[in-house]
Amino acid sequence: MRPRAVFFDVGNTLLEPYPSVSSVCQEVLREFGHDADLAAIDSLMPLVDEYYEDRYRADDTFWTDEEETSSVWVGMYSLLCDRLGISGQAPVIARRVYDEFGKPERWRPYADVVPAVRALREAGVATGIISNWDKRLSSLVDGLGLSGLFDVVVSSADVGLRKPDPRIFMLACEALSVSPEEAVHVGDHHYADVLGARAVGMTPVLIQRNGDSTPVRAACARIRTFADLPGLLGIDG
Repeated sequence: MRPRAVFFDVGNTLLEPYPSVSSVCQEVLREFGHDADLAAIDSLMPLVDEYYEDRYRADDTFWTDEEETSSVWVGMYSLLCDRLGISGQAPVIARRVYDEFGKPERWRPYADVVPAVRALREAGVATGIISNWDKRLSSLVDGLGLSGLFDVVVSSADVGLRKPDPRIFMLACEALSVSPEEAVHVGDHHYADVLGARAVGMTPVLIQRNGDSTPVRAACARIRTFADLPGLLGIDG
């Protein structure tokens, strides 16, 4: 179908950490006098990711509150510090890492994002962002020079709702005066993006930049790159 609006998730969909999460952690650790090896930090990233996923599965409502959101990320990076043998300064270092990721220079859009979004907009399709993110999201989008590509930016911490709650999707649709049935949502997460979009009547598109790791139950359109998105939606060039 050709939609009137397309909404996007942010992390692993529009933006990636720059130069990497591990590299930023290493820089911050060095500021505090700890010369941690990048390979050692990399080896602990699966554990950090597991901490996040455990918390997310237990109670994902932390995304609706700024303080709760930051506390989860501080917990993740504190765990990293602990495993590197840095315990005393762990919370302070972890907060510093969290603060770094509020800066535009610590993120960059994937190379396929701007051309695809521009193609949608040139075809008369409205575009927006719906993301489980803290209140820094709008300034981050502005700082990356992307604000002109999106008609609305909705972050969970700003509106007190999180994906997959249908109400956050409805808020975004109302902002663009479209019905959910006229909209598409593109994201990388089955629970938050696919189930959330479906619950409100949107068409979900799952982006899998790093391969097919999502269970078959996510029976929806899938792409590996944004270059395939305009064609999938019936929009040429």
